[in-house]
Amino acid sequence: MDQDISITFPHVLIFFPLVAGLITFFFKKDATVKSWALFSSVITLCVSLGSIYYANNKALSGLTFNYEWLKYIGASFSVSLDGMGRILTLLTAISFPVIFVATYKSQYKNTNSFYGLLLLTQAGLMGVFLASDALLFYFFWELAIIPVYFLCSKWGGDKRIQATFKFFIYTFTGSLLMLVGIIYIYLQTAATQDATGKIISAHSFAINYFYAAQLTADQQSWLFWLFFIAFAIKMPVFPFHTWQPDTYEQSPSAVTMVLSGVMVKMGLFGVVRWLLPMFPLAVAKFDTTVIILSVIGIVYASLLAIKQDDLKRLVAYSSIAHIGLMSATIFTTKQIGLEGVMIQMFNHGINIIGLWIVIEMIERQLGVRKISQLSGIAHKAPVLTIMLVVIGFANIALPLTNAFVGEFMMFSGLFQFNGWIATVALVSIILAAVYTLTMVQKVFYGQVNALTTNMKEISVNEQVALSIIVVAIFLSGIYPQPLFDLTKDTVTGIITRFK
Repeated sequence: MDQDISITFPHVLIFFPLVAGLITFFFKKDATVKSWALFSSVITLCVSLGSIYYANNKALSGLTFNYEWLKYIGASFSVSLDGMGRILTLLTAISFPVIFVATYKSQYKNTNSFYGLLLLTQAGLMGVFLASDALLFYFFWELAIIPVYFLCSKWGGDKRIQATFKFFIYTFTGSLLMLVGIIYIYLQTAATQDATGKIISAHSFAINYFYAAQLTADQQSWLFWLFFIAFAIKMPVFPFHTWQPDTYEQSPSAVTMVLSGVMVKMGLFGVVRWLLPMFPLAVAKFDTTVIILSVIGIVYASLLAIKQDDLKRLVAYSSIAHIGLMSATIFTTKQIGLEGVMIQMFNHGINIIGLWIVIEMIERQLGVRKISQLSGIAHKAPVLTIMLVVIGFANIALPLTNAFVGEFMMFSGLFQFNGWIATVALVSIILAAVYTLTMVQKVFYGQVNALTTNMKEISVNEQVALSIIVVAIFLSGIYPQPLFDLTKDTVTGIITRFK
């Protein structure tokens, strides 16, 4: 009975937000739409928590399902919840109700379409993190991105069309390159057989077939770049990052939270799940190149963050720097570093969403995001200030916050790979402290000005959303072991590919 229950988890994580999103389009009243979106996202969170409970108490096979989808071309609806999948589906499941609570008072035209598209995005994200079939992975990759195009272009800022077009060109190009790579590897796979041993397809899209494809070193080399560029654009890392600040700035705050907190993890996930196991020879060949590009991005984005006057652009560049550190660490293929990346993917999502929520609250009340126009908010909103200070400390990886353990382990992995590269990357810690603490000091402290005198304390629902973030920061910072337990098998499997 328990086995039967656990089998349903991957399906519900995908299909419940998908169906809930489609249903949302038929609601008319804004209050009903928001309540339904919040309710459905809480149900998804309960399912995600249930999957972790059963995974810790039952066999992992109970979280894997395979159904023949397009059997004559070797494609199946194959989904699996391993350690990395569980931690990223949990992040996705936590993020959406927190975002809905934090932005509950925000008003949107065609509210049903806005929230319906957000829930479809959640379904696509779940599918990406669960897919064990390359064609299915690509299908959900696009399903997660397409609603975001509409959300940005219809509900974004004054320059939304230019930003969305740039976002579309970058992501479409990356997706096309990845599709070419998928098709080529598919043609190198072995034949698929049914239970009786009868060949039903000349090739297969199954992930284990892709891992076992016989690729030469030269083939791996050029295929590596097809996949890496697609994933690098999504993260994004230098020099594929230029779409990100404009898109984050012009997108509605709820969409920016999804993009920055969850969707960027698609790229990191793709590297770990698909790129590293498929192209071990190419990874060993190009690891230094990718790590250097990532470290350049860390320092470059941190310096740009220091110069920003717009809160959204500051946080956007901060995100690039943090993602760059994770990207660099992945390519070291060191166990301690990869373990740090696993928990940092979760922690970064929590922290960055917290920062976006604070910016959303300030902009909604005062109508501005310019640091130079803000001052003394702590006098008017002390609860908001306390929450922001905690989130800010997490952003600079202060001990006892969630980011400390992950960053410590990632830097340890970088030092094992190359001490000089790690030393340059360490500069980002100082730079992160500079732009984060400067922002806190200028915006929240000092004297109240003519604009910020109108600031009010945040509402109860906003306090609830930020309280969830703060609790998660301290829980993961003080006792991160459960996150390590979730992902240790995934890390071990990756490391064995390079021994």
